[in-house]
Amino acid sequence: MTPTPEQGARAWLGAALGVLATWAALLALSGLIVGTRWLVVAGAAALVVGATTALTRALTRRWWVPTVAGAAVAVVGLVLRYGAPPGRPQFLPDLDSLRRAWATAQQGVAVVNDSFVPMPDVRPGEMLVVVGAVAVLLLVDAAVLALRVPALAGAPLLALWVPAVVLGFPAGAAAVFWTATAYLALLAYGAAPLHVHVGRARRAVVAAVTAAALAGLTVVAGPPLMDAPGWASVSLPTFGSGAVGPLELSDDLDLRDSLGQRSGQVVLTYRVVDPTAAPAAAADDPGADDDAAAAPVPEDADDDATGPPAPADAAVDDAGAAPAVDARLVGPLRAFTLATFDGRLWERTDSDRLTDWDPALLLSSDPAVRGVPPSPDAGTLAQVDVEVGALRERRLPLSTFARTLTVEGAWAYDQQRDEVVGERATREGLTYAMQVQVPSLSAADLRGAEVGVPEDAELYTAVPATQHRDDIAALAAELTADAQGPYEQALALQTWLRSIANFTYDTRVPPARSSDAVWDFLEDRRGYCVQFATAMAIMARTLDIPSRVGVGFLPGERNRDGEYVVTGRLAHAWPELYFDGQGWVRFEPTPASQTGPPPVWADPFAATTATDQVPEDDLDAVEPGAAPSAAPTAQPSTPPSSVDDASTPWVPVAVGTAVGTVLLLGAGALVLVARRRRASAASPEHAWTLLRRELARADLRWSDSDSPRAAVRRVRTTLEERTGVPLAGAPLAALEHLATAVEQARYAPTPAPVRSGELDAWRLAVRAGVDEAVASSTARRREQVTAR
Repeated sequence: MTPTPEQGARAWLGAALGVLATWAALLALSGLIVGTRWLVVAGAAALVVGATTALTRALTRRWWVPTVAGAAVAVVGLVLRYGAPPGRPQFLPDLDSLRRAWATAQQGVAVVNDSFVPMPDVRPGEMLVVVGAVAVLLLVDAAVLALRVPALAGAPLLALWVPAVVLGFPAGAAAVFWTATAYLALLAYGAAPLHVHVGRARRAVVAAVTAAALAGLTVVAGPPLMDAPGWASVSLPTFGSGAVGPLELSDDLDLRDSLGQRSGQVVLTYRVVDPTAAPAAAADDPGADDDAAAAPVPEDADDDATGPPAPADAAVDDAGAAPAVDARLVGPLRAFTLATFDGRLWERTDSDRLTDWDPALLLSSDPAVRGVPPSPDAGTLAQVDVEVGALRERRLPLSTFARTLTVEGAWAYDQQRDEVVGERATREGLTYAMQVQVPSLSAADLRGAEVGVPEDAELYTAVPATQHRDDIAALAAELTADAQGPYEQALALQTWLRSIANFTYDTRVPPARSSDAVWDFLEDRRGYCVQFATAMAIMARTLDIPSRVGVGFLPGERNRDGEYVVTGRLAHAWPELYFDGQGWVRFEPTPASQTGPPPVWADPFAATTATDQVPEDDLDAVEPGAAPSAAPTAQPSTPPSSVDDASTPWVPVAVGTAVGTVLLLGAGALVLVARRRRASAASPEHAWTLLRRELARADLRWSDSDSPRAAVRRVRTTLEERTGVPLAGAPLAALEHLATAVEQARYAPTPAPVRSGELDAWRLAVRAGVDEAVASSTARRREQVTAR
């Protein structure tokens, strides 16, 4: 039987409800995608297609024609928006635009497959969201108005929630409320069929009130139910093996595994303050050390996210200058250490020697420091207050230096490994505080130190009996032939591994050439931090220096609020060597492109280079944005709470847009204003990231492997080749100034402060120069066409 479609004013009302329901369901994706541009574009597309179906339905009584018309308009719109040639709009689709749109869709699939949650708000990914939104709208519209079975509309609306629920990142109570309300409003709309007039208004009102009551009850009763015994332990089944959900560091590192896409999730945020500073001084100038302590803002594909690690921590240098109390001083946050290696795989077993501790006394693997209160006479003190984000880890990330620890919950201390282990994994929102005592450690202190003997020394000196064990030992002996003492031996190994003339940082591990993974790395000369750390640790063991590998996170990037933000991209592994009187000492063999300078006690240039000078290897290193270290593995677990701040501004859009386009445009204007306000650069790295994204719109790009200086050359060359106009004068000077500031922020022990306004001025000057060159080139081409 052919269905009779809705007609008249009732059909327009149904179409409006379908659009509103689609908008509400789109909020389900707010926990999966960074930014808001995708939401504005998808909402606008749904509005246009909804208006098309409603208008078509007013002109015809054939039930399938509005759906076909809406689909046709959607396809044309997609091709025109995502298939237009770069730099100019397109008003009529052609085969070339169709091919470009198809290529954009394929890129979107690749972005989805390669990204971690939250996914960057990039154009290819946006296209897939728009396609999904339009498809959902057409299905809802067909179910409600063409087939007149509103209950079926729940299936496509639910489809937008499936990714968030399965991946463990639901959008929160507000999105649930508005989606449920919209769906129940559709049910209320269909409660009174056209041929039943008696009591239709009353039934519709009752259905609408009931829908709102049920939705409200869901929001109010949801949290108490989730806290009920047994309920919170129910988890969704695991689908696939992709790295989704909260992050957990891998404690079985395999040297044969390539490093996949790293997570951009925020796993930790923390503040670092000087506990000995006068409160009045801190109150008078809360941002006094912002520039000195600012770390690079991370880089993502096309949006603000987290990327390059901050340089290594700094202790008091050989000249005796007091260090700034910031994240660099505190150094990496280590979660655990690994000591057992079989030639390919690092493994660990949980210790049963766990004890309680006094929160007022220091925790350390060094017996001389452990169990005493922190003292400014023994080193620089730093107060570190940490909040856990999307991290599920049974070992707390702590400073590698001696520290006190205050944390709530069931936690115990592993004295041998210097780890704090919990009965359960960390949860989002967990907070803990450390007072870190950073010793005045220098190269001179280590140069006179002998090899120490840690507890269970045989565990830290064992070298696996592999095929190339003797070759590794011979190479280590050759590299350290001129070294005097264990410290100089360690420094020689680190310098050799760290040199970009000898090794290339690469997240792709070459195929095995032998049964010895360490020897293969030393032969192939390519790998990431796990290979570099392992090679130095095993080569040190062949020299009878106890060693282990630490796993944790590099220092975070400082944001505008003065907090340091750590993402999964900063996961890292490094070697630690044991010296008599000093305990476990961290070294950094991974190239500077990923870690910045080594610790000051392990920096061969620390005593010979000025503050604004950087070793040549560091200057030419690969840009650190896209390749974090270590091997984080994601574990499905209890979903973290949603970011309500990102979704709340769109609640009025989902509810108050019955009048249509006016409110949508107003919300879009607010978003644009907010984005412009956020566009001000907080640090040189942030300005570099913003400029890179802006130049990409003009098809001026550079590789992650390009240093800032190389990026300047590439931009100049590419712009001149494409426009015939060189980048010169003030724009070129601004680009060079910004590149220099980025190099200093990454590699200088104490980079010179740069004001945010100055960074923005440089960035805008470069954009103006590029825009002028592109406009000049376009004008010349038009003149040539006119002349013909």
